[in-house]
Amino acid sequence: MSAAASGGPHRALGTAPAPAQRGRARKPVAVTYEAEAHGPAWEPQDWRQQLAHIRAMRHARDAPVDRLGADQCFDRGAPPEVRRYQVLLSLMLSSQTKDEVTSAAMLRLREHGLTVDNILQTDDAALGRLIYPVGFWRNKVKYIKQTTAILKEQYGSDIPRTVKELVKLPGVGPKMAHLAMNIAWNDISGIGVDTHVHRIANRLKWVKKETRTPEATRVALEDWLPRDLWSEINWLLVGFGQQTCLPVGPRCADCLNQALCPAAKRC
Repeated sequence: MSAAASGGPHRALGTAPAPAQRGRARKPVAVTYEAEAHGPAWEPQDWRQQLAHIRAMRHARDAPVDRLGADQCFDRGAPPEVRRYQVLLSLMLSSQTKDEVTSAAMLRLREHGLTVDNILQTDDAALGRLIYPVGFWRNKVKYIKQTTAILKEQYGSDIPRTVKELVKLPGVGPKMAHLAMNIAWNDISGIGVDTHVHRIANRLKWVKKETRTPEATRVALEDWLPRDLWSEINWLLVGFGQQTCLPVGPRCADCLNQALCPAAKRC
């Protein structure tokens, strides 16, 4: 300990401090330890074992998302900026839509010519016929045309490479933006949380408090889940939600997590 820390530069080592003045009781010094100030990091009980079980159940990678997801819908032989554009459009179409329907719409678009210039030259009625019956297809026609025009004018017919810019595009939400960053740019910016991930995270109690929206679930998951798992968690839980942890009538009897899942008792 330095002289200053021990009471001043003029106090000899081993010298007793001067007695306190009468009537002025010395107040105890409060010592706060870092662990007490911040507390231990929260994480869900048994989450590592639950994750290992989900990985085991998903080892075949044979869910719809594995065959028909956004990372499977683009033309791998196209120029990089065209591939990225196709990834973004597949994510825009996927909202409130089954993977089978999205994949079929993407195939029709690619056969039509899925480039920025070609979509801008396609009238709304024709575009609607190409993407029907994806969910909210009329709105998506409008969003696709608006977003494509912005990409042409502001990004050289490519897509933005930040989440902040992506979510400003019409029809693009946080889930799509984070997945686009991952698939199109190979950049892990956050967890893509859709209805499957949202549902399963709440069933397994992977959120400290129940969350009401996928975006709230994303924030809650990113608060504790190790970053090196962020890329994996979307496709892992989406496929698990499509095959086992269904929205209605989950197949708890077939789930390796039945004994560890707080929601299994209500199945």
